[in-house]
Amino acid sequence: MHPLFKRPVALVLFVILVFVLTVRGVLPALSKVDTDFPNYFTAAKIVADGGNTDRLYDITWFQEQMRLYQIGKPSEGKFQPFPPPTALLLVPLARLTPLDALRVATGVSVLCLICSIILLAKILSWSFVDSAVLVLLCGFAELNALRLGQPYILVSLSCILGYYAYLRGRPSLAGMCFGLLTPLKYFPVVILVYFALRKEWRVLLGGVSAILIVMLVSIGVLGWKIHEKFLSSVLGNHLVAKLDMQDAFAASFQSFDSLFRRLFVFDATLNPQPVLALTRLQGIAVLVTKVSILFVAIATLIKLARSDPAGAAAPSIGILGILTLLLAPATATYHFVLLWLPVGLLINYFFRWRANALAYFVLGTYTLIGFFPYRFTRPFEGRGWLTVLAYPRLLLLLAMFVVCVYYILSRAEMAAEARTVDSPAIVK
Repeated sequence: MHPLFKRPVALVLFVILVFVLTVRGVLPALSKVDTDFPNYFTAAKIVADGGNTDRLYDITWFQEQMRLYQIGKPSEGKFQPFPPPTALLLVPLARLTPLDALRVATGVSVLCLICSIILLAKILSWSFVDSAVLVLLCGFAELNALRLGQPYILVSLSCILGYYAYLRGRPSLAGMCFGLLTPLKYFPVVILVYFALRKEWRVLLGGVSAILIVMLVSIGVLGWKIHEKFLSSVLGNHLVAKLDMQDAFAASFQSFDSLFRRLFVFDATLNPQPVLALTRLQGIAVLVTKVSILFVAIATLIKLARSDPAGAAAPSIGILGILTLLLAPATATYHFVLLWLPVGLLINYFFRWRANALAYFVLGTYTLIGFFPYRFTRPFEGRGWLTVLAYPRLLLLLAMFVVCVYYILSRAEMAAEARTVDSPAIVK
């Protein structure tokens, strides 16, 4: 076991970070209903009251339901781009007041956070304090997940629990953990795909079974029509970052879709000064960039599988976690709680191979993403090529990805050369 920090440093950081989490995340969630949570809760109320779930994606109608239920700010409400099963998430809390429901959800999220720390400590062979510091260094991610009532801490726990079950020799249970929340939030599907490529069929079967059960329940409760609408229109727009009631040019999305749209697409109101007013170039730039990154990631995973078959799963899941957020059409701060497992696995991988400097680079980049003061970069947005500086989270994530794949590819090449040198010559 390689300690993440010296004991006194870890304890000081732990105390400070728990204080920040309590003051900036937990207490606000216990005292006020902010944005985001009303969308989940209104959908749950509609389902619990037997409302017309076919109209969940009708923004005007959905906002009217928010007014009737007196939940949040109706003018900011909408159910899309959530998948239909998301409407079931808070049904058990639907009879509570919005604030009481948020308090219960916050308690569940805090419990999930603690469970994540404990499981990560077991997976990584770290102390509880080191594991807690890693999780809490995610900063704004968990603060906003709690304050806004987002379920991503639960999703992150499901991934951690799935990997822990896999290590314990319970592949079917692992797959079920990965698959359970996939119909609500897509992130875990990349892990299932990875295990499918490794021909870990029991993991895949467990995941597919969980997904099918959730989908069948969702169709049975909500009906097929809302699912059809999601597949025919909502999903496609989400995958290209076309989100209703949101500025498609906003740097807050911190994605390549948003960056290249800001650089190359003219809009008289939202983007009057692009670098080049060439709309087609935006699509080409996004496609080329994402395909290139995906190609590098695939090459890295193949090298890992060939050079270290037994130990490839941990760094591969780490790379896939970063890749998923890097290619996402839009990200928010709270999405980055999903990096708890990937970053932990990568740091442990680098410690294992005595690449301590790289381990701390990944940790430092992850911490910067968690606590970056975005107010200092917002003034660059919409100012020609300086717009790139308005995307620090994207750039930091890209730097993390590049450093990780470079080391893994370099190490695989060195291992291959060593095997060639050590292999005995063939005597004719």
